[in-house]
Amino acid sequence: MADNDSTRRRFATRAIHAGLVPEDGTRSVTTAIYPSSTYRVAFPGDDSGYVYSRWANPTRNALERGLASLENATHAYAFSSGLSALMTVMHLLKAGDHVVASDDLYGGTVRQFEQVLKNFNLDFTYVDGTNPENFAAAVRKNTRLFWIETPTNPLLKVIDIAAVSTIAKKHDILVAVDNTFATPYLQHPLDCGADIVHHSASKYLGGHCDVIAGALIVRDEQLAEQIRFLQNANGVQLGPFESWLILRGMKTLPVRMERHCANAAKVAAFLQSVDAVSRVYFPGLDGDTLPNNMAGPGGMVSFDLEADFETVKTFATSTELFILAESLGGVESLINHPASMTHASIPKEVREKHGIGDSLIRLSVGLEAIEDLIEDLTRAFTRIGAKVG
Repeated sequence: MADNDSTRRRFATRAIHAGLVPEDGTRSVTTAIYPSSTYRVAFPGDDSGYVYSRWANPTRNALERGLASLENATHAYAFSSGLSALMTVMHLLKAGDHVVASDDLYGGTVRQFEQVLKNFNLDFTYVDGTNPENFAAAVRKNTRLFWIETPTNPLLKVIDIAAVSTIAKKHDILVAVDNTFATPYLQHPLDCGADIVHHSASKYLGGHCDVIAGALIVRDEQLAEQIRFLQNANGVQLGPFESWLILRGMKTLPVRMERHCANAAKVAAFLQSVDAVSRVYFPGLDGDTLPNNMAGPGGMVSFDLEADFETVKTFATSTELFILAESLGGVESLINHPASMTHASIPKEVREKHGIGDSLIRLSVGLEAIEDLIEDLTRAFTRIGAKVG
């Protein structure tokens, strides 16, 4: 449950204090790590407090209270990964149900949908989420869920959550929003009418590339009870040390996101000056209006190179500060080639149909000095013969 008093405080204050319970015995300022798997009970059948850490753990519960507060929610649940959180949402469905999803998704999500969940007789339709009416057109009698990423991965499309949620409510359909890229600092999907917020907490919430975690956040009591049951029944809860790492990372989320957004905007503007860059993907670029549900563009930038695959590989391996690696959202800047990395499990023809070609590069812009980041990219462009400025 969220701390009711903390919900009246500003976001930056809640990021530091929400969910924390003072330690009466030690007077510790920070949340303790409770590694215990089991707890002493007063009598057989006593479940009045902590019993077993798969069901509840003090460190994880502190994180969950904090997550609920940051998303303006009442219930949050921390999972062992973003994908285990996603699978928990899918366990709310039954065989024969239909899901409509935005067509630009993280490759691991598509892999789960197409290579795992279809085997359990779930059906998926993918639509261009930038037009909410595409969701309406895809609805069937058995449609039970709209799954949205916004901004999307890796093309950074933005979706009007409120418009999609309005359509969903007409048909009694759940709306789940992956809020990983925007974070609760920039976007609150529940305030826009969504039912479930999903996070890969490994990314911006943790913020230091040192933990794997996921989260689901809701307001509805019935949904909360279902998710809590599934978290326990499937054994996919987050461990206490990992919970502590996310809690620590969340304290600096506001200041980190401000720097991520500022640096990313400057990188996007720089990329527009490079002759070998045919297109830059960045929310709000060139004065485009961000949707009402977004308070800022985020820290991700993608772009297409006018080059063959070998040249693209040369560029991706020529940066020093931008580290060639999977994942995103850490203080370090990362460079990624979606076609061969995060989206490699998607068939080439499907990727290219949705604009994820071999020439696409994705950047997670970190917190380094922007001058150093621009110089790093300039050296890489120079190596492939591109003209800057």
